[in-house]
Amino acid sequence: MRILGIDPGIRCTGYGLISIDGGQPHLVDYGTIKPPPAATMGERLAVIYDDLDQLIDMTHPDEFAIEEAFHGVNARSALILGQSRGAALVCAAHHHLPIGQYAPRRVKIATTGSGRATKEQVQYMVQRILGIDQPPTPLDASDALAVAICHHQTLRLEGLTA
Repeated sequence: MRILGIDPGIRCTGYGLISIDGGQPHLVDYGTIKPPPAATMGERLAVIYDDLDQLIDMTHPDEFAIEEAFHGVNARSALILGQSRGAALVCAAHHHLPIGQYAPRRVKIATTGSGRATKEQVQYMVQRILGIDQPPTPLDASDALAVAICHHQTLRLEGLTA
C-alpha cells in the first residue's frame, strides 16, 4: 500500500509518499510544490492541482491523506489555506483516491506522542519512524510525511491494513 500525505499551503505545499511493507512505513519520496511568488491566487491553485495530478500519475498512491486547516490563527489565513486544501482534495477525488483528513494536533500525537510538539520534533520523529539517515527537509515535506504516517496508523487501528 502507498499513502500520499499532503501538508497544504498556498506558498508551499509539502508532499510525502510512504509505502507499507510488513506493517511498517517506508519512505518512497517527498518534496514540495512551490507556485511562483508573483502568481495570482488562481494560478497558484492551478500549479498545486497540476503538480499533484502529475505526482499521483507517476507514483500511483492507494490512499490520500491531508492535514486539516488550523483555525487558531485568523479567519483570512484559514480561508487561504482552505483554498489550497480544496485544490488538493479535488485532485485526489479526480483520481478516485480514498481521502483521510487529520487535524494538526492528531498528526503530532501520531508521530511524537504530544499534540504540542514543534515542527522540528515532528521532523525528528518522522526520520526515526521511517529509519532514514537525514531529517526530511523542508519542514513542509516532513509534515506531509507525518500526515501519511498518521493515516497509516489510523487505517491500522481501524483494521483496514496490516
